Amino acid sequence: MTVHHHVLQPGDFAIGTRGDRMDTLLGSCVAVVLTDPRCTVGAMCHIVHASEPGALARHDTSYASVALQALSDGLRRLGITPQLCVAHVYGGGNMFPDVYRQLHVGQNNVDSARRWLAQAGIPVLSEDVGGSCYRKVSWVVGQPLPQCQPVELPPPIR
Repeated sequence: MTVHHHVLQPGDFAIGTRGDRMDTLLGSCVAVVLTDPRCTVGAMCHIVHASEPGALARHDTSYASVALQALSDGLRRLGITPQLCVAHVYGGGNMFPDVYRQLHVGQNNVDSARRWLAQAGIPVLSEDVGGSCYRKVSWVVGQPLPQCQPVELPPPIR
């Protein structure tokens, strides 16, 4: 059995089987992890945009609806019914809290992911969203919960 390690960049998604590892770093972006209840198959995406893609971007998985549909389709190809899966949602931070006090990009991304999952009938089992921190999300397919840790990045060089 070959084990794969997927490091997701913004707009990436991955489908894996037991033992595969998936990692991503989030700010205002959102990661959604989908897995079957036995955690034998799983998927992760890194969502950048909450809005619907235009005609030229209809296959761009940086958009929430496209990324989540890609996860759903990938799971189906492996014989997994997405509606029988559970979801974990991470990220959606407000990376500019001094500028955006309430509605911000991160919250829009979280709301978009939650809306899509609800419409698909996929329950959210856990989430770590909001705030103003970066997050590192790591998951090995087979573990019940992804690991989500706050990350302190150094201040920008001026």
